[in-house]
Amino acid sequence: MLSSSLGLVSTPRAGSSSLSSSRDYTKLKSSRYLGRRLSFESNYDVDGLIFLVTSLIENIPHDLDGGSNFMAARTSWCTKQLPIKVTCRSQKLLRHHVFSSRIPVYQRVEHNSPISAILTDDNSTMVSAEDDTENIGILSIDPGLEPFKDHFKCRVRKYVEQKRLLENYEGSLEEFAKGYLNFGFTRGEGGIVYREWAPAAEEAQLIGDFNGWDGTNHKMEKNQFGVWSIKIPDSDGIPVIPHNSRVKFQFKLGNGVWIDRIPAWIKYATVDPTRFAAPYDGVYWDPPPSERYEFKYPRPPKPHAPRIYEAHVGMSGSEPGVSSYREFADNVLPRIRANNYNTVQLMAVMEHSYYASFGYHVTNFFAVSSRSGTPEDLKYLIDKAHSLGLRVLMDVVHSHASNNVTDGLNGYDVGQGSQDSYFHTGDRGYHALWDSRLFNYANWEVLRFLLSNLRWWLEEYKFDGFRFDGVTSMLYHHHGINMTFTGNYSEYFSETTDVDAVVYLMLANCLVHNILPDATVIAEDVSGMPGLSLPVVMGGIGFDYRLAMGIPDQWMDYLKNKKDEEWSMKEILWSLTNRRYTENCVAYAESHDQAIVGDKTMAFLLMDKEMYSGMSSLTDASPTVDRGIALHKMIHFITMAIGGDGYLNFMGNEFGHPEWIDFPREGNGWSYEKCRRQWNLVDTEHLRYKFMNAFDRAMNMLDEKFQFLASTKQIVSSTNEEDKVIVFERGDLVFVFNFHPENTYEGYKVGCGWPGKYRVALDSDAWECGGHGRVGHDVDHFTSPEGIPGVPETNFNNRSNSFKVLSPACTCVVYYRVEESEEECNNIESINDNKTLVANRAAKLENLEELVVASNEGEHNVVESKLEDPKKNPEVEETEKRSQDEVEVTEKGTPDD
Repeated sequence: MLSSSLGLVSTPRAGSSSLSSSRDYTKLKSSRYLGRRLSFESNYDVDGLIFLVTSLIENIPHDLDGGSNFMAARTSWCTKQLPIKVTCRSQKLLRHHVFSSRIPVYQRVEHNSPISAILTDDNSTMVSAEDDTENIGILSIDPGLEPFKDHFKCRVRKYVEQKRLLENYEGSLEEFAKGYLNFGFTRGEGGIVYREWAPAAEEAQLIGDFNGWDGTNHKMEKNQFGVWSIKIPDSDGIPVIPHNSRVKFQFKLGNGVWIDRIPAWIKYATVDPTRFAAPYDGVYWDPPPSERYEFKYPRPPKPHAPRIYEAHVGMSGSEPGVSSYREFADNVLPRIRANNYNTVQLMAVMEHSYYASFGYHVTNFFAVSSRSGTPEDLKYLIDKAHSLGLRVLMDVVHSHASNNVTDGLNGYDVGQGSQDSYFHTGDRGYHALWDSRLFNYANWEVLRFLLSNLRWWLEEYKFDGFRFDGVTSMLYHHHGINMTFTGNYSEYFSETTDVDAVVYLMLANCLVHNILPDATVIAEDVSGMPGLSLPVVMGGIGFDYRLAMGIPDQWMDYLKNKKDEEWSMKEILWSLTNRRYTENCVAYAESHDQAIVGDKTMAFLLMDKEMYSGMSSLTDASPTVDRGIALHKMIHFITMAIGGDGYLNFMGNEFGHPEWIDFPREGNGWSYEKCRRQWNLVDTEHLRYKFMNAFDRAMNMLDEKFQFLASTKQIVSSTNEEDKVIVFERGDLVFVFNFHPENTYEGYKVGCGWPGKYRVALDSDAWECGGHGRVGHDVDHFTSPEGIPGVPETNFNNRSNSFKVLSPACTCVVYYRVEESEEECNNIESINDNKTLVANRAAKLENLEELVVASNEGEHNVVESKLEDPKKNPEVEETEKRSQDEVEVTEKGTPDD
């Protein structure tokens, strides 16, 4: 049963616009529609398009409504070319209306192509790559991609060939990804072995605290592949290199100059905090068994849909400064669990020397960020999350590397050719906007390094998956810079596509899911490349989800540039449903991107300076605060409800964290004031932040109980511009959003598919969520038939049933259908409660008799202390009244068990 104290009514469980980011992509636009190309020329009729797609849904046999065969039936018509030409002269809104079907990416995939054996089975007998690329699954899903069949054949062929080479020379993809067992520092029999790939070096040696930084006696040897190695025998059974001591790789260039670098595969790196801008040092990390953290809890099962809490450990504390992994585990993880999230996404885990990069300029790929603690501390955090039932995803950065030379991977690029470097040479190896280096994904050792990096984080730290950063930059040679994606498929599949990077991502997704079948892997891509979130077996790239990056930009545009009465319900819905129906998306209203310095959080945009003075619940809320809290709840919830197949929230936004994020830098005097989370705001009982937090908890619990995010049923029945009301069904629920700033509608008719009785499941206007308590939670809403089932023109808003509701201004209310079995259960519970109360009453009367007897035996003083006059005791008086009423009901013939 759900807690009504959170505004979530107790119920039983039921059966592209301009996209911008201050960090990466600028002025990118995206438009995709049912896998078809759209042309944009003049004006368009959004209402007509919505009606047509809704009508198509309604033409599915009515008995499939909400049934298990709904997705299959819808797929049969969604893949056909629709007789629609959408035109639009304005570049303001390049979007389209799609009702998303959720197809599991790594389950129940049917395929008849011979390519499937190679794409999924490492032990299969390999056949000709030419034969394997004729039947590609994605082309049957989206016939509009047929003109690009040669492109898909090319990339699939390269993937198959690359995978075969790895198997022939390394044993398997999984074995190839165990590079960390051979490279960097490893413990061998009787000593420490160190290996480093540095083909441009003329000579090399190992230096560190253990040899006084003099490598004369620790020269390394080079093999034919450019790999340097050395074995350092133990001394009297004790490692010569102590645990937690500093080390570096020193090598000589062709010009005779010796340079020092942090080992590329180093597991830990630290910096002297007392020295300003001090360089990092590599640290040999091999703790004794007594200091090594041992995992105690298993990984939680994969949820039906991810509800993700995006978090940055360093800025997670209330006080200005850098928080630790253990502080986050003990103080923040319980908050996340209490708000009913099922997944934590950790940012800035990989070591990065520049804190203000938000962790995206990685210097040491196998090392945890030492600002927040040691590798053992991070293991404690992940184990603690698992103990709470939370899965943990890592924000992995394989799209680029820090430009730093002394402490980063870039230090190994000393002017050699790309075949001997981690990076491309020239302009191809440099990202102009990010000032960072770009990997050469065709290089054998680069593949070993990056694929091993993924396996390292999965196996050593027990992460449950990844969110790949900067995928758009990887997919295209232009990296998305000054690029506008209009939806024309040639923008995705042409000579501008970086096929080497695509093949790497296919290998990466194959590897991750082979090692951990229940892994969750998400792509941060703004372009919307078709096939990105389809399985590799179908010719896709293999991600489980893509971030729906256009949604937050749409909300920010509305909040900054439009009055409430100018909000378009069709535009809002358009942006929320603008996705390919066969590929899963994670929706979010705001993330860390929207709050970076120079911008504001959504709550701060809504309420601005009144967040400093008007958040006390001891006085009436001002119109600004009242509107701000109401819209904050509605925007986040409608984004979750219909924006995708998963949901993401950034740390603190669930309760309306004010202001912005600003890391310490020279421009702010190296201050941490804006680089923290003010948990005291939501913890203070008389402040209104608690209301937004309560609603966030309730909407997550709604999905926990009804699993609507994972539902394939998504039907929009109304987008009324005059009323400012959106009505849709997701799963077994009916959602009613009233965005009108003033109008409350009594007896507002809403359409639904199933007849019966509906009740409130979630109410943003509940007192507990900072609302005004205008919607009755104990009201039964009975449906009325609307025309002929399956004949849309006779229905109400294309729905065969309807019921009437109260819809206050600036609120959202969710309704669920009451099942007959639930009614019977409630009746039985009520009868049992009646019997219990009658029995309790009888026991009380018996107790009274015993007390009277005791008083007659001389225990009068004791009796007086226990017995009061029932007539003066309101609790007893009320119990008597209830008992009489209940007995009366039972005597009138209420059914028994």
